[in-house]
Amino acid sequence: MAPLGERLKAVQGTVSVAESCTGGLLGATLTDLPGASEVFEGGFLTYTYDAKERLLSIPRALLEEKGAVSPEVAALMAEAARERFGTTLGLSVTGVAGPDGQEGKPVGLIYVGAAVAGRTEVREHRFGGGRASNRVAAVEAAIDLGVELLGSGGR
Repeated sequence: MAPLGERLKAVQGTVSVAESCTGGLLGATLTDLPGASEVFEGGFLTYTYDAKERLLSIPRALLEEKGAVSPEVAALMAEAARERFGTTLGLSVTGVAGPDGQEGKPVGLIYVGAAVAGRTEVREHRFGGGRASNRVAAVEAAIDLGVELLGSGGR
């Protein structure tokens, strides 16, 4: 959180999240440090298709066509978090933490997304650890992407 928090404070920005496979770990990590209340607005924990559709307005047809573990869904999750909370930055995580694959996708396949006004970036990662380490790696990747997007002029 420290580099992201510093960057957000520098631009007087805020962050929100939409998570799936991390199960709230991204939000928990962002609120771990003192001063988090200055930059963190809130988050969505959307573990199922129904939750993604209902809370984030992810189209059911997209979920059924691409699956929840896809760059398209990661992008829409980040954008929905940012828009619904009115934050500078929206972060998202969707993937297969393990121990088993899902939707025909392998354990460790994670998509992280970051959205600012007018720009959304998604990164694919293939982590090789177990469930716990894949979740931690996904959180770190999402935070890193947020720092990168804000550092490149995202406000």
